[in-house]
Amino acid sequence: MSTAAEVLEERLGHPFTRRDLLELALVHRSSAAAGHNNEKLEFLGDAVLDLAVSDLLMERYAGANEGDLSKQRAALVNARVLAAKAGDLDLGSLLRLGRGEEKSGGRKKASILAAAYEAVLGAVFVDAGYAAARGLVAKHFRAELERQEGPSPIDHKSRLQEVTQRLFRETPRYSLVQAKGPDHDRAFVAELSVNGKCYGRGEGKSKKEAEQEAARQALAALEP
Repeated sequence: MSTAAEVLEERLGHPFTRRDLLELALVHRSSAAAGHNNEKLEFLGDAVLDLAVSDLLMERYAGANEGDLSKQRAALVNARVLAAKAGDLDLGSLLRLGRGEEKSGGRKKASILAAAYEAVLGAVFVDAGYAAARGLVAKHFRAELERQEGPSPIDHKSRLQEVTQRLFRETPRYSLVQAKGPDHDRAFVAELSVNGKCYGRGEGKSKKEAEQEAARQALAALEP
């Protein structure tokens, strides 16, 4: 009969050099003495997960600002989502729990499942390094990353307003200067000014898109 670690190794698709790390990742503190449970691997896995998700978000949204990236990461890295990832791997059935946790339904507790998922990531990191751990995160979070949009990942207008408030104590003013083309293929041109000076002129398929392009140009001029 396969051990819990062997079963999980197959589900992960990562062949461990040190399977003892994976075995330790499945040991909840309720079933073992201090130092012989998954808490340290959980601690490490938490940091690895934050780094990997940050890395993947920056790769996908290269132009997003720090605030948007932080919000997107928070939406992905939380107990609810991590417990769901643990559920996908059926970690609950593989955990070693003490009798008290077993009786109280510990195999279904979101906090225990989320911690176990982080511990497994920590085990992968120790066993094979960051690239292997990042690869697993990319695989496990693929669907979320593909549909993760958040509030305007590349929002030049919001960023520009922060900059102009800091530099000029003024907000940008946008004006539509041209609308051209047939109704089914319209193009719009917008200009933005600060203190009466034009800093950008953008074109797009919508007014919003034209204003975003104008803001992008203004940011390039004001933040060389």
